[in-house]
Amino acid sequence: MSTQDAYPVDVESIRADFPILERRVGGDVTTPGESEADTEPLVYLDNAATSQTPKQVVETIVEYYYGYNANVHRGIHQLSQEASVAYENSHDRVAEFINAAGREEIIFTKNTTEAMNLVAYAWGLAELGEGDSVVTTQMEHHASLVTWQQICKRTGAELRFIEVDEHGRLDMTHAAELIDDSTKMVSLVHVSNTLGTINPVSEITDLAHDVGAYSFVDGAQAVPTRPVDVQAIDADFYAFSGHKMLGPTGIGVLYGKQAILESMQPYLYGGDMIRKVTYEESTWEDLPWKFEAGTPLIAQGIALHAAIDYLEDIGMEHVQAHEELLAEYAYDQLSAFEDIEIYGPPGDDRGGLVAFNLESVHAHDLSSILNDHAVAIRAGDHCTQPLHDTLGAAASARASFYIYNTRQEVDALIEAVESARQLFA
Repeated sequence: MSTQDAYPVDVESIRADFPILERRVGGDVTTPGESEADTEPLVYLDNAATSQTPKQVVETIVEYYYGYNANVHRGIHQLSQEASVAYENSHDRVAEFINAAGREEIIFTKNTTEAMNLVAYAWGLAELGEGDSVVTTQMEHHASLVTWQQICKRTGAELRFIEVDEHGRLDMTHAAELIDDSTKMVSLVHVSNTLGTINPVSEITDLAHDVGAYSFVDGAQAVPTRPVDVQAIDADFYAFSGHKMLGPTGIGVLYGKQAILESMQPYLYGGDMIRKVTYEESTWEDLPWKFEAGTPLIAQGIALHAAIDYLEDIGMEHVQAHEELLAEYAYDQLSAFEDIEIYGPPGDDRGGLVAFNLESVHAHDLSSILNDHAVAIRAGDHCTQPLHDTLGAAASARASFYIYNTRQEVDALIEAVESARQLFA
């Protein structure tokens, strides 16, 4: 059976585009010329934190710096015009990718966290006050939880948390109780970066709209791994990061409905976001530039365009099917160990990650042992400390999968976990 027959994507061809996957790791990394006998092939299973970057995306960055490196929107010369066109086309490409109405609804930020803060400060400080509530969930990433927590402290609004049930899913009855006439914003994660839960974001957005509230969806784990249609979800705001979807670090996206963005004041002030400035007053540029002050993320934005092209050449339905296949396979293999606890929904109903703990072994120790076997996973609270407190776990080990991973790499994970079990027995 060929790789193409075995998987929803052509893994062999995809892996050829990622030179880092050819690395061998281990041994004394400080010793030049370490022999292959002391190393093992890298098994990279930390994709929920950061995905690897294909040659095609890296080449786009190099092409920009070698061919037309210039600032955008400020020069009449050819290089500036070429950079401006490429940068603006990237906004158009992102809008098309998530089915936004147009580039006016696409703001480039440096990551999902900055996108969250942009809305919290530009909208939240102006609109929230005593008697208002913000509703979020117990499974939120700190980018959402901490941001709304601090904004509520400043404004006097109440922060409420939708509970997570014993299966790692949101309690929708509780959600309906919390979202009431006092609610001004409902902010939730699309796919949990710890539980793998795929939340009913459209249903919760409807609950928000029923009481006149806005919705904000954290799509950092969703946009890289599945088709996302922001108009179908009807979210008022939606955010994600490029470095989790084959793009470079330092680029994120905030989608916002145009009418709402136009009603908001800028979050940052400076060059490129203004239309006219006098000593007394300033007026703002059109969307999206109104929210992109200073020299923007030019190379990163152009490279994000290339990353989207790469993913769409594969097909987002195939990307989703592949990572969910591996997640279910990993879930089933780990479930065979009686001394392993897995967090979140069943293996056939989750995103492409599995968080777990080996009994009596701290996740950091487990990760260290796996690293000795060249298996790279994440260990810690995954920026969800309150959720881990709710789960009764100080930390967890998390394996996360993407388009270049294989069943054989999941097998390597399981073998490394078995080695750890034997070591700590």
